[in-house]
Amino acid sequence: MGSSFRTLVAFPKAVKQVVGFQLHLIQQGIDADDWKPMSSIGASVREIRIHVEGTYRIIYLAKFDEGIYVRHAFQKKTQKTAKKDIDIARTRLHEVIKNRTRS
Repeated sequence: MGSSFRTLVAFPKAVKQVVGFQLHLIQQGIDADDWKPMSSIGASVREIRIHVEGTYRIIYLAKFDEGIYVRHAFQKKTQKTAKKDIDIARTRLHEVIKNRTRS
């Protein structure tokens, strides 16, 4: 959603490989290797934590049968997740919910 795909494509190759594998695990119904719930963003929202060539995060929602919604992808530069990153993910979650209620 939003710029998530463009951001993922711009990640270093090694990071993209890890992200791809972790998303594949989730598609198979298996938890990512390193994740945490992001209830501050919304129910069923999780964050994949990647520690390759820096620290990266993928915030996603895998609650619906049609697929995984990657809410936000970013490189993390501080210990705490920035408010702007949480706000972006929260806004994109609301977009999914709004679009699903229209269908």
